[in-house]
Amino acid sequence: MLYDLNVPWSPSTTDSQLLQTLTLSASLGYGAVALNTTLTQAPSGQQGVPFPKLSPDSSTKLPRILHRATLVLDDPAASNFSLPALVRMYDILAVRPLSDKAFQNACLTFDTPIISMDLTQNLGFYFRPKPCMAAVSRGVRFEICYSQALAADARGRAQFIANATGLIRATRGRGIMISSEARNALSLRAPADVVNLLDVWGLGREKGMEGLGSVPRSVVVNEGVKRTGFRGVVDVVQALDAPFTKEKQEGQPGQGGNKKDKKQKRKNGEETQKGDKHQSKKMKLVSRDADTAKK
Repeated sequence: MLYDLNVPWSPSTTDSQLLQTLTLSASLGYGAVALNTTLTQAPSGQQGVPFPKLSPDSSTKLPRILHRATLVLDDPAASNFSLPALVRMYDILAVRPLSDKAFQNACLTFDTPIISMDLTQNLGFYFRPKPCMAAVSRGVRFEICYSQALAADARGRAQFIANATGLIRATRGRGIMISSEARNALSLRAPADVVNLLDVWGLGREKGMEGLGSVPRSVVVNEGVKRTGFRGVVDVVQALDAPFTKEKQEGQPGQGGNKKDKKQKRKNGEETQKGDKHQSKKMKLVSRDADTAKK
């Protein structure tokens, strides 16, 4: 199944526009789509999910809809104090760092599964292999949104290609997740076109298919386990020993008592065989004496 974990939503998005985007996503082959909202600050109080409840026609086929929040991270000293509240509200969390220190914090310490950036902008730093590979080893995935390049001007596209190739080079193509970030249905592309486009930018076809399939699937599965699973508790219980009996020990296979029984049976069998041989000799002697007496 193919995934598109970034379909932006804002209060200005109408239900008809959202239905068009989701319907086209399903027709292109995407089985799961995440509606994304961008948060500049942590939610205060008990707030619900802002996404609307769609009521499509019976003939309209929609993909599986997930809810995602992208938290803009500008302060490098920001901690995870706001994440527990967001975890209870959304299916997937992502972070968008705006500075080098914030990016380092997101790669090394921040507990979010996705790092997403606007690659059409001048980030002010380069992607270095050490923090990027550390993030990949932690299970963090880097998101590349192809519609950013489609909607940008010539300068923005050049910046996007430079940032995308730098990210692919720093991660060696590992942990790359491909999303659309399509604000309307016209910005969506078929999976084959997306893979070909990323192949031109340095991401191989195999890695491109993983970026649409297995990589986002691992994010969805892991986040689902976090929200529905419970921490396992292991308790060692000291049970009472069973009463020791000699018969039980002798009857256990592989124990000394079993060997003694075998030896005893062997001795009894040998004695029986010896007694049978001695008795047969006696009978032969008696029959021989009887024959000599008759003669």
